[in-house]
Formats: sequence, structure tokens, C-alpha cells
Amino acid sequence: MVRRSIQDHINKFLFKGKVIILYGARRTGKTTLSKTILSEFGDEGRYINCEVLQYRQALDTTNTALLNDFLGDYRIIVLDEAQSLPNIGLILKVLADTRPDLQIIATGSSSFDMAQSVSEPLTGRSRTFILYPFSLTEISQETHPVDWGARLKNILRFGMYPEVYGQSEEMAIEELRDIATNYLYKDVLQFNQLKRSDLLFKLLQALAFQTGHEVSYGELAKLLGENHHTVRNYIELLEKSFVIFRLSSFSRNLRKELSKSFKVYFNDNGIRNSLINNFNPLELRDDTGALWENFCVTERMKLLHNQRRFPNRFFWRTYDRKEIDYIEEAGGKLAAVEFKWNPAAKVKKPSEFLKTYPNSSFQVIHRDNYRDFLL
Repeated sequence: MVRRSIQDHINKFLFKGKVIILYGARRTGKTTLSKTILSEFGDEGRYINCEVLQYRQALDTTNTALLNDFLGDYRIIVLDEAQSLPNIGLILKVLADTRPDLQIIATGSSSFDMAQSVSEPLTGRSRTFILYPFSLTEISQETHPVDWGARLKNILRFGMYPEVYGQSEEMAIEELRDIATNYLYKDVLQFNQLKRSDLLFKLLQALAFQTGHEVSYGELAKLLGENHHTVRNYIELLEKSFVIFRLSSFSRNLRKELSKSFKVYFNDNGIRNSLINNFNPLELRDDTGALWENFCVTERMKLLHNQRRFPNRFFWRTYDRKEIDYIEEAGGKLAAVEFKWNPAAKVKKPSEFLKTYPNSSFQVIHRDNYRDFLL
């Protein structure tokens, strides 16, 4: 079993008076991780799937006596898919107030509803973590160095969902199609009775084809025959369901810097490829550069989150088309990065950027040196 990096950080907050909130897309391993943590407490731990009707009904109350009667004398409890409980925020507050000895781990596959209901009642009394698909750091613990060349190409094609990683091509494609069809935007469609699965799929396809490029709400709206507000709303919901994430443009000193554009990346390459039904080998693709950029930006995000580091992250572009793929801002310094799959690719130093921001550095990340950046 691949040990999840975030587990050590979660363990540090157990029984410290904090409710643990664990978010992550469906099928990323939240249930497995929470049960792994529970297993260390034997009979003192209890797992509850909040999507099961009888449990949802039993927990749909803020009556202290009823809650304590249902939960019993356990030391630690997992409320899995807790976003299924309409009053989850108040329920957690009641338990935190009346059972300070009880450790609660609440998992959620979407943050748009749960985060709003949890944040205010639990102000200062919760810790939030996100579980992504496997990271390079996690799988490097069980992958021999000689395997990395071929393994990397497979990761760019099939991603690292736990049920996909290490499978044969046939099984990997089957699993990814199942996730994309049955799980990917399940929570989005349940939110506020949004039922436009056709629009969601077309939007995701459009975003998949624009991976690594700037995205315009207006252009997407025109392409999909929808209004600007609807497209923006759906993108925000997809981000809060951990399907995609956005990077904003960096702008400080130059008038010609783009300041309102953004890029969209997928949390997993395999999901991105499944949406456009393209699992071809890299040698037969014309989007290898986009796959490499999506992979690098996503893996960097996982690494930073798993290490509990939270720099500001951007891309940079000017109106005269000078650009940098990725920028991190931390400690008053800027680290600029260009992603190139081919180590022999010629990359011109962004002299204007480096001159404008003297406290900046620049590096190129390719398939021969990525480990220093992503591990």
C-alpha cells in the first residue's frame, strides 16, 4: 500500500481539540486513508458513511443526547462524505462543544457546500487537508529508479488515481472512464439542482484542449452557447470539486502585463486525457507539452500542500506575448519556471522579467531534471 504523505500531518493534530476536515475528489483514497488512521485505534474507532440513508438520518440532528447516543463512547470517529449531511457545520460544532475528548475526521468530496457550513461554526477549531491522487513523492517510495523513464510516460497518459496507477493500459483506461463518467462531477450536479451534465462535459472538454493556455470566460461562453456567468459558475464549482484548479496571472510593475487572465489545470492527467478520449503514446501526440506542463504544475501543487507550504502561484504574460509558465512567490522572492518535455529544447531567458523583478530566479524543468523540483 502506498503511504499517503498527508497522514503524518493529520496525525500531528489528532486529539489536539481540532476537527480534521479532509477534502478531495472522489476516488482519490479518502476512505482508505481515514480507515488506515482508524485502524491504529482498534475498537476505539468508528467509521460512518454519511451517504448511507440510515446514518444520514441518525446524524441529521443537533440534539446532543441523540448524537451522543448514536455515536457511543468511541475516541475517534470518521464521518465519510460528510457533505451529505445538510447541517454538518452545526453537527460538528455541537460535538466539538460537548465531546472535546472525541476526535472527529470529516471527509468531503466537494468543498463548495461543506466549507461554507463548516467554516463559521468551527472557527479556530478545525484543520483542513486536501487529498490528491498519488504524488511522485508517494510512489517514489516503492518505485525503483530504473523504472522512472517508462513510468513517467505512463503517468503523463494515465495519471495517478489510486485505482489507476500501476494497472495495465486496458484496466487504466477502463477505470478512468468509470471515474470520468460516474464520479467526476457528481457533486457539481447535486449542488443547487444543477442538471446540465451535457454542458459540464462540453466545458471540461474545452478546458482539456486549452490546458496550459490562457482561458477566457467570454470565449468559453461563446464556444458553448452559454452566458458568461454560467460558465464562470461551473468552473468555480469544478474547482471546488477538485477536478480542476486555476492559476492567475502575475502583474506588479509593467503596464503591459496581463492582469486579469488565468490558466486552468486538471488535478490529474489521466482524467484530462479521458475527457478528450486520447490515451495515445507520447510519440503519437501533439499535446505532449501541455501534458508535461499540467503534470509539473499539479505535482508541484501536491508537493507544496503535502509539505504544508503555501506560496503564491502564478503564470506571467505580457501583451506582446512574452510569457513564463509558472511563478512562485515566497519570502519576498520570485521563482520563475519554464516547462519543456525535451531537455534539448532551446529556451530564451526572460530578460525583461528578470530585469523588472531583480529578486527573481529562473529555471527550466524538463524530463531529465524534474525530480529536484517535484520531489
